[in-house]
Amino acid sequence: KIISSHHQCIRKTIMWTKRIILMFCMYLTCCGAFSVSRRHFWTSCGAAAVIPICLTTSCQPALAVDTTSQEASDKAKIVKGYQRLTYLLDNWEKETTICGRGDNPYIGCERTPLKVMEYLGYRNVNDPLFKVEKTLMRLQEYVPPGKDGEFQEAMDKVVEKADEGSGLAYVSSWGESNPGGGKDRIELFIERSKNDVVDVQKSLETVMNILELKP
Repeated sequence: KIISSHHQCIRKTIMWTKRIILMFCMYLTCCGAFSVSRRHFWTSCGAAAVIPICLTTSCQPALAVDTTSQEASDKAKIVKGYQRLTYLLDNWEKETTICGRGDNPYIGCERTPLKVMEYLGYRNVNDPLFKVEKTLMRLQEYVPPGKDGEFQEAMDKVVEKADEGSGLAYVSSWGESNPGGGKDRIELFIERSKNDVVDVQKSLETVMNILELKP
C-alpha cells in the first residue's frame, strides 16, 4: 500500500528543528545566558522552529506498514506509556530521588532527573514511549471521522511536551556543575519537568479516548 508521506516529512522536519532549538535555549537558560519564563519559552525560543524546509530528497512516497499486529502493538505502547506516566506522577518524589548513590552509603539522598527521561522514552529503545511520534503517526489512520483535529492537537502536545520535559530533566543533571549552579538548580528543573509530564499524560489520555483504548 503506497501513501504520500509529504505531510509526514514536513511534520518530522518541524519536530526535529524544534527539538534542536529547545535544547539550545535550555542550555543558555541553565547557564544564565538569558532568562525566560516557562510560559513564554516557546514564544521566545521556539518561534524559529516553525520555518523548516522539507527537502524533496527526503519527501518521497514511502511504503506503509499496515498490519493488525502493528496496530495492536502501537495501541499497547500508548496504553502502557500512559500507565507508566501515571505511576511516575503518583510516586514523583520516590521515583526522582536516589539515596546512597555509589559505594558511599553516607552520601544521603539526591534528586535525579534520569527517571523522568526514562519514563518519557528517552533512555531505552524498549520503552513504550520511545519515538512516540512515529507510533502516533501510524495510529492516525484509525482515528474516527470528525476526530482528526483533536487527535492532531493531542499528538502535537505529546511530542512537544515530552521533548521539553526530557530536556528540562537533562539540563537539571548539569545544574550543579554549571557556574552559579547547585542542588537547588537540579530541584528547580526537575519540578518544572513535572508539569510537562502531566501534559503528556493528559494528551495520551485524549488519544486513548479517541481510539477507544482502556487504561
